[in-house]
Amino acid sequence: MLNVIIGEKGTGKTKKLIDWVHQAEEKTDGSVVLINKGDRHKFDVTHRVRLVNTEEFNVVTYNSLYGMVCGMISQNYDIKHIFIDSITKIAGKDDALLVQFLEEVDAVTDKLGIEVVIIISMSEAEAPEGVKKYVK
Repeated sequence: MLNVIIGEKGTGKTKKLIDWVHQAEEKTDGSVVLINKGDRHKFDVTHRVRLVNTEEFNVVTYNSLYGMVCGMISQNYDIKHIFIDSITKIAGKDDALLVQFLEEVDAVTDKLGIEVVIIISMSEAEAPEGVKKYVK
C-alpha cells in the first residue's frame, strides 16, 4: 500500500513522517526503512530503523531509486515499512517520472504487503492526478 504526504515546504510533512516511522517501528515485527537524501534524520530515529542515505549510493533518478527499493526488498523479505522523505530532492521534479515511479512501487509493494509512505514537497493544486490518487 502506498501513501503520499503532500504539501509545501514548512507544513510539517517531515515531522509527520518521523512520527509514522516511530509508530511503525514500535508496532511491526519486521524491518522499517527510511530513505533520505543525506543523513539529517540519523538522530531522529532509533537504531532499529534502517536509515539509507541515497547520496552514498549515487541515487539521483527515479529509475535508480526504484532499483534501490526493489533491491532492498529482494534482499530482505522482513521489510514491512518503507518511508521516503523528500523524493523530489532525491530524484528530481519530473512529474511524469514521479507518477511512473509511484505506480511501479505501488504495484510491487502492494503485491508483497509492504506499506510505503512518501513525502512530496509541492502544493496539492500543482500535483498531477497520478500523485493525488495516492494522497490519503
